[in-house]
Amino acid sequence: MIDIRHMILDNTSLLKRGVGGVLLLAMLILSSCSTEPQQKTKTTPKKPKVKIEVPTFNADSAYYFIEKQVSFGPRVISSKGWKNCAIWLEKKFKTYTPNVIVQEAPIRTYDGKNHMLKNIIASFSLEKNNRVALFAHWDSRHIADHDTENQSSPILGANDGGSGVGVLIELARQFSKKNPKIGVDIILFDAEDYGQPENSNYPLMQDSWCLGSQYWSKNPHKVNYFARYGILLDMVGAKDATFRHEQISFYYASSILQKVWRKANRLGFGKYFVFENAQQIVDDHLYVNQITGIPTIDIIEYDPATESNFNKHWHTHRDDMKNIDKETLNAVGQTILDVIYHE
Repeated sequence: MIDIRHMILDNTSLLKRGVGGVLLLAMLILSSCSTEPQQKTKTTPKKPKVKIEVPTFNADSAYYFIEKQVSFGPRVISSKGWKNCAIWLEKKFKTYTPNVIVQEAPIRTYDGKNHMLKNIIASFSLEKNNRVALFAHWDSRHIADHDTENQSSPILGANDGGSGVGVLIELARQFSKKNPKIGVDIILFDAEDYGQPENSNYPLMQDSWCLGSQYWSKNPHKVNYFARYGILLDMVGAKDATFRHEQISFYYASSILQKVWRKANRLGFGKYFVFENAQQIVDDHLYVNQITGIPTIDIIEYDPATESNFNKHWHTHRDDMKNIDKETLNAVGQTILDVIYHE
């Protein structure tokens, strides 16, 4: 501290020093009056944005997984192809995660037949409560009710059933190599496509479709199971397929719908993920939404040019590997990967 008593001068001295002397004295006095150290303004450095490395979806791999399913023939519940495919699916998932469950339950279909359904569930990072569920159905249609020939014969179901499963197996392969920050459950529903046809001679059975998802929704594989949201894949492999805002998805999970469609468009897949509305479709996500309360969307091909509004080979014998396109598989698979790894 400076003693200002030695700096006080009489008027004569001030006049002799002139204005400069006065200013100098004033500055010294002012500077000596403060004993507090000057505070420096602190600036918080901005944290650099962490770039999230998202794996690259392998459409060739997904295509192979669809081809493998089709090689078993039709996967109609209780059939030989269905049994062999179930064994392969369980073994394949176990190469990516030890947490694989086959949920079995007795069911009765609209035609009075009794079956034992198999829902196949593969989980990643069981310790994480922050979870997302990915769904598809792995069975195929037991009749070709929209074909002009052999309508009573089962179809191969490469797209309708096989494509969603193929994409999810490839996602499981990626999850095993690079763990997402969240937990993921892949759930393959059985007996989705054993619904009662329109011209059936059997008594009308309510809720005859989506039997596997109805059972799982009422009896989840884990007590008090819950996921932040769910994404269902159905018919996601045809060439130039378009996916629109299906109305059940919009009603129960509009924010998830927008998230996925915006992500797809940012990735350059806008020709597949179209910002247009589609009619409501009764699919596995209906029961997941209504029974479990997990907000779930359906990524499903919607074609306004066909009578059914589905893929032109829907429920026909032409739903084989010729109906599968790798570019479409890539658009769907890469979009889901980006969504999951950015959570």
